[in-house]
Amino acid sequence: MKLGDKVRFLNDVGGGTITGFPDKQTVLVCDEDGFEIPTLRKDVVVIETDDYNLARKVKTPKKRATEETEERPATSVKQALAVTDEEEEEEEVDLADREMSYRPMAQERRGADVLNLSLAFVPANVKTLSETDFEAYLVNDSNYYIHYTLFAIEGQTATLRYEGELMPNTKFFLEEFRHEDLQEWGNLVLHTIAYKRGKAFLPKSPLQVRVHVDGTKFYKLHSFRESAFFTVPAYVMDLVKDDLPVKGIQVDADELREALMPHNEAEENNPLQSGAGRRAARNQQKKDKNALVEVDLHASELLDTFSGLESRDI
Repeated sequence: MKLGDKVRFLNDVGGGTITGFPDKQTVLVCDEDGFEIPTLRKDVVVIETDDYNLARKVKTPKKRATEETEERPATSVKQALAVTDEEEEEEEVDLADREMSYRPMAQERRGADVLNLSLAFVPANVKTLSETDFEAYLVNDSNYYIHYTLFAIEGQTATLRYEGELMPNTKFFLEEFRHEDLQEWGNLVLHTIAYKRGKAFLPKSPLQVRVHVDGTKFYKLHSFRESAFFTVPAYVMDLVKDDLPVKGIQVDADELREALMPHNEAEENNPLQSGAGRRAARNQQKKDKNALVEVDLHASELLDTFSGLESRDI
């Protein structure tokens, strides 16, 4: 296939003229209305070839080649002829090898102008979680381009793990790893900047998200569920939900132990309270339970109004 060839669609009605090659598998077909339609090469068939647009062969002008040959010293006729042949070698240019200058427009969805970003892990074999490998993906579920940087945090230092751009409504493969590599995902920080290309948009604030991946999740079958992003079960962590960073729940171990400890046991484990002090506290609690309760039975205290009552009723 070449520029200018007329083609017909195999799976649709109509056709057009080839006007470009975005990549080696895709051609741009300009229909009769002037619209360029990206189409796979296998889905079109050539019905007419324009020989004028064949790839040009680059030739060195003979006159110039002759002048340069005369200027070069040649020790023999054979060497002189060899120099001329090299300069007149023909070079064919394959249009499919040219650098791609066509950028397809991003596909947008209705109601997807809020940022939703997720980190997903897909097991190679969900039936053998303790032995299988995992694939990590970054999922952009919005109509915005997202420039991201992902850092691994260790102590007070950070190491750049990944950096790049996510197209709207796409998922991007990060890496494949095993269980022994889970510690590298333990403490991460994600920075994001959202924008759109070629059109006005509602700006979003740059975000910083702390990411903690719980390694125990990778051993539990119920952690991997069906999702809208994969055809197989996956463990999906929300990083940004409706324009806001998702904050993970962090529990202090000492506070949790104190909350779960029985009240009496907490008192006994308190080194600041002596045995006599604990006995006095318990006696005070018993006194409070057995203390008399005084109730005022006067009519003025019991009734809100005296209307309709006689003296004997009161």
